[in-house]
Amino acid sequence: MARPLANATSGMKILVVDDHALIREALHSVLRDLKPEAVVIDAANCQDAMRLAEVNAADLNLILLDLGLPDGDGFEMLGQLGARYPGVAVVVLSASKDHASVTKALNLGALGFIPKSATRAVMMSALQLVFAGGIYVPAEILDRRETPPSAGTASAAPSPDDLGLTERQLAVLALLMQGKSNKAICRELDLAVATVKNHVTAILKALKVNKRTEAVIAAAELGWKPPPPRG
Repeated sequence: MARPLANATSGMKILVVDDHALIREALHSVLRDLKPEAVVIDAANCQDAMRLAEVNAADLNLILLDLGLPDGDGFEMLGQLGARYPGVAVVVLSASKDHASVTKALNLGALGFIPKSATRAVMMSALQLVFAGGIYVPAEILDRRETPPSAGTASAAPSPDDLGLTERQLAVLALLMQGKSNKAICRELDLAVATVKNHVTAILKALKVNKRTEAVIAAAELGWKPPPPRG
């Protein structure tokens, strides 16, 4: 599990991996605004990225990874980074934002998926969420709706309310869909850590998934949208 970025005590080091210089410069600008104290290093391809990750493994906090690199498959690299550096958070950047790509990236351990078409404000909000220990899922995925069944076809898939979840578990699910970490959920709902973990386990079981990110996507596919964050 990636260490909480908000708890980095000796500054923050971020690796930006993208083969386009303009994208790297834009990300540097965003990161300067969000974390002016952060040290940001660059790589333009998979080979350089893996070398820099190895050299800086001791104090690397975050990798912003483009999936479309010239010398390798971005998904394969994402899996390698997760296996070699499980303590480093990875957020994916991609020109594609189709459901399959988002799901695959999150299932491979990414803590966020930011489409390159996102506005600067959206990108900053996404990174702030990850810095706070949350998971960023694009609004396009959370807003996804399955085509309603036509007359005479099978009934629509159940909503989370029909899955046997308690009111408190639905509240936890809503906060998961907002990208909240377990600690943030504890504060929001005034619950003990163990209680939140039990609720998350029940949610995963009800939705027949194994990971928090899978639960967020599964709930969205059922057509359930959480209430907006408070404040």
